[in-house]
Order: sequence, then structure tokens, then C-alpha cells
Amino acid sequence: MNSNMPDDAGAPLVSGHPPNAPAPRPPLQNRVAIVTGGTGALGQAVTLRFLADGAIVAVPYAVETERAELRARVAPAQRDRLVTEPVDVTDLAAMTAFVERTIVARGRVDVLVGAVGGFAGGSLLETDAATWRRMLELNLTSAFAATKAVAPHMVRARYGRVVLVASRAVVPPAGGFIAYTVSKAGVITLVQALAHEMRGHGVTVNAVLPSTMDTPANRAAMPDSDRRGWVPVEAVADAIALLAREESAYMTGTLLAI
Repeated sequence: MNSNMPDDAGAPLVSGHPPNAPAPRPPLQNRVAIVTGGTGALGQAVTLRFLADGAIVAVPYAVETERAELRARVAPAQRDRLVTEPVDVTDLAAMTAFVERTIVARGRVDVLVGAVGGFAGGSLLETDAATWRRMLELNLTSAFAATKAVAPHMVRARYGRVVLVASRAVVPPAGGFIAYTVSKAGVITLVQALAHEMRGHGVTVNAVLPSTMDTPANRAAMPDSDRRGWVPVEAVADAIALLAREESAYMTGTLLAI
């Protein structure tokens, strides 16, 4: 059978698409996204994916070498859609000001990805107060500050996509890394509660729950581990990009395990 036989309209089909068909619109074209932790291992994968999907991406960062690495990985044609600025993402006032500057410059914020995080092991008996506070600040307070800063703008616009990064390792809660477990479980609770609060405002709130990700830090921390089940950061970025799309309007309060 001739695969180039004309269809009912008389136009030949090639690879299932009509000739001269317009290229599909990038799924995040002209959307404005803030990605906290956007210079880390997962954050860079998310930032690069969002840029490829057409978004304008604003990244508050803390580590200059990571920012330089991210910019070096961005295609030259996409660099004018990447904005980076040093910001303490655990500071509500600093995050609020960053969001407001983004809105002044770009007109709105459509998507928030909360990818800031850290890990510390240790049972309750082994965990000191400084470690406890650090885990809460990095994992939970950063999520609170970012969502608190963007939510009023998204509610006014009646549109928003919020995606926070939790952890599959804390569902159900496990012992041995109690400060991390409690802080990431708090992220899950924040997502579920905020999803209820945002219903009716056009704003979805979801979480991705990665298992062990294949990152340089994890490879260094667990050099003898079997990595066959580790998750590539690009796969987690794919899941986040799905939840960030306009078409995901009916997915909210979801915990997407990867």
C-alpha cells in the first residue's frame, strides 16, 4: 500500500501530519515561571525543560558557581528568557520583593516550582537543634515563602500552577532522618491544604515525590549504592512540566510519585 496516497482532501500525509502544517505551540510559550532552587541539580533540569517549552524563567539563587553553570547550559537563543537574581528563598520579604520585581518586568507569574531542598540524616536522638532548624528552613519555610509570595498574584489573575518537590521516602514517614522526614512531610501537607484553599481561583497546587535522584551529590554521598533504580532528574522535570501546563487544570492536590 502506498503510504503517500492522498487522504479524503487530496493532500498526501507524511508521518501522520498534513504537509506544511504549523509547528505545535510550545506548551509553556510566554508563560512566566519562578523556579526556586533552579540552579541545583534538579532545578537546572526544570529550568532547561521550561525554557525548551517556551517559558520565561526567573530563578532566585544562592550559589554563584551554580548560576554560572546553569547559564552555560542554556542555549544562546534562550538566554534572554532566563532571569537570575541572588535571593534568600527562606526569607518571605525577600521572596515577595523578588516576585514583585518579576511581575513588574514580565507582567505576571503563571507558574511556581519549589525545588529548594536539602537532606540531613539522623534519628531524633542524633539530631541537634541546628540541623532541625536547617531542614525546616530549606525544605518547608522555603516552600511557604515562595507560595505566600506568589499566591495573591495568581488569585488576582485567576490562573496559576504551583508545583512543590517533596519526597517519596517520607510516604509513609520513616525513621533515621527525622528532620528531613518531618520537613518534607510538611511540604506534602502544605500542598494538600493549599490545594483546597485555591479551589475556585484557577490555581492548582501539586507535589512531585521523587525517590532517590541520580545527582552528583547523591553519587558522592552513596558511592557504593546500586544506582539502577535511581531517577534521572530529567524524568522529575518532565513530571513537573506536565503539572505546570495549562491543560492540567483539573489536577490539584496530587502527589505524583516518581
